[in-house]
Amino acid sequence: MNIRRAQDKDIERLISLLQEVLEIHATIRPDIFISGTTKYTREELLEKITNDDEPIYVAVDDNDEVKGYAFCILREQPFSTNMVPFKSMYIDDLCVDSTCRGKHIGEQLFEHVKAEAKRLGCYEVTLAVWAGNDGAEKFYEKIGMKTKERMMEYIL
Repeated sequence: MNIRRAQDKDIERLISLLQEVLEIHATIRPDIFISGTTKYTREELLEKITNDDEPIYVAVDDNDEVKGYAFCILREQPFSTNMVPFKSMYIDDLCVDSTCRGKHIGEQLFEHVKAEAKRLGCYEVTLAVWAGNDGAEKFYEKIGMKTKERMMEYIL
C-alpha cells in the first residue's frame, strides 16, 4: 500500500468512499445526516486537493486505486487567549473501503498523517468520532488515540 496526496484523478473514488461514510453516519443519526449525499462536492474536492492547509492523503494499491483516505486540516491554536499557541493536524474524515478493512490500511494512513503532522511542526493529531460509531471508536483507541474532550448535546 502506498500513501500519497490525493489527485484530480481520485475524485470519483473519493466520492464513493465519502458516500460509504455518510451512510454510516445517516444510520447512526438520521436526524442530522441526509442519506444519499456526501460531505463534499466534486468542486469542493478539486479545491481541497490543491490546498496545502487541508491535505487529503490517499492509500492506493499497486494499481494506484484508492482504498482509503484521510482528509486533514492544519489548525493554529489557540482557540482562545487562555491557551498555549501550537499547531494541530485535525483529521476531518478517515475512511477505508469496506471491502478492504482489516488489512491495516487505516493504521498506515494514520501513521502517515502522524509523520506529516510531525514534519509540519504540529503538536498533536486530533479527530472527532460520532457517538454510536463504535467500530471507528475502537479503531481509534487501538491506534493509540485518547479522548481529549467530549461534546454533549441536548436535543430540543
